[in-house]
Amino acid sequence: MSDEVLYETRDHTAILTLNRPQALNSVNQALATAVGEAVERAASDEQVRVVVLTGSGDRAFCAGMDLKAFAAGENAAPDGHPEWGFGGFTRHRIDKPTIAAVNGAAFGGGAELVLACDLAIAGRSARIAFPEVTRGLVAGAGGVVRLQRQIPRKLALEALLTGAPMTADRALDLGLLNRVVDDDAVLTEALALAAVIAANAPLAVQATKAFVRDSDRFGSDWDDDVWQQNEATVMPIFTTEDAREGAVAFAEKRRPVWRGR
Repeated sequence: MSDEVLYETRDHTAILTLNRPQALNSVNQALATAVGEAVERAASDEQVRVVVLTGSGDRAFCAGMDLKAFAAGENAAPDGHPEWGFGGFTRHRIDKPTIAAVNGAAFGGGAELVLACDLAIAGRSARIAFPEVTRGLVAGAGGVVRLQRQIPRKLALEALLTGAPMTADRALDLGLLNRVVDDDAVLTEALALAAVIAANAPLAVQATKAFVRDSDRFGSDWDDDVWQQNEATVMPIFTTEDAREGAVAFAEKRRPVWRGR
């Protein structure tokens, strides 16, 4: 694993730490490639059930694309895997839940990394912004796609068209964050949330994420197509060994032992 990203596992959680604090964890090609490889590693590890993404240092989660590298003509896409998206992450599909532990500024591409995560915890001093238009760019790594789907459109447009940062509390009010905690408790809180999720049946968790992730393709919840997808994604879980184990453990008043099958 590259020094650009630190990889650690604790129990059933993989922690991916962007490790360019001297550059506010901004994304160059080396970091993007390392993140993508770390996601692949976590995805293939049967012991990993949740992934936490955070940044090193206490100034920034991620300041976005490395503009100095961009100005020098460097390609910021992950080497050999453009399908992984910005930072090796924004279009990198993984079945396991992902949590952003936002320590400090999440600007530009850093904010888009947060949007790409399933859940997000931030410190009180964190700031989130999409300043691309102030540099002649567009929030093209998910900002214009995802922000309007996660908060009201007029508020999304204000953030995207002004580039003005929002506080962690404002992001929480808008629904971009799950909770805001003291700065020194961000990773601890993210890992605690990960532990709660990891204690649940992994196949059931993954099927839940899969359906919610893909639900934007459907219209009314009364239409047949959404229920057909529900049948295809969710109902097979009811025939797994883990589903039986959950019922037996309940009857026997003990904690279930999940086997992922």
